[in-house]
Amino acid sequence: MSQEDEDGRYDAPPLPPLLILGVVGLLCGFATIALVWLSERGCERFRDTANCGVLGLPLLVLIVVVTIVLGGLALSRLAMPHPRLVAFLGVAFMLILVLAFLTENLSSPWTLAVVPVLTAITFLVANLVAGLLERADA
Repeated sequence: MSQEDEDGRYDAPPLPPLLILGVVGLLCGFATIALVWLSERGCERFRDTANCGVLGLPLLVLIVVVTIVLGGLALSRLAMPHPRLVAFLGVAFMLILVLAFLTENLSSPWTLAVVPVLTAITFLVANLVAGLLERADA
C-alpha cells in the first residue's frame, strides 16, 4: 500500500505522461457519453422525450464543466503539469471536433468508441499546447 503525502498524492512508480493523458482522456470521453446519456434518460422520464428543450444547453454546459473538473482532478492527482489547463483544452478541443464533424452521427453506436478515443487524442494535443504556452511565457 502506498501512503498519502501532504499534497494528497500517492507514492507510486512513475507512469509515462502520454499514458496518463491518454487514459484520463479516455475516461473523460466515457464520462461525457455517460452524462449525456443520463441527461437524455432524465428528460425522457420527466418530459416524455429525449429532447430536453430549454434545459438542453444548461445540461450540456454542466456536463462540460463536470468533465473538465473530473479530468483536472485526475491529472492533478497523477502529478501532471498544468492539469486544469490540459483538461479544459482537451475537453474544448473534443467538443469543437464533435460539433464540427460528428453532429449528424451522435446517435450512432460508433459514438461510444469515437468520442473517448477522440478525447484521448485531444488531451495529448492539449498537453502539447500547454507545454508550448509555458515555453512562450519563459
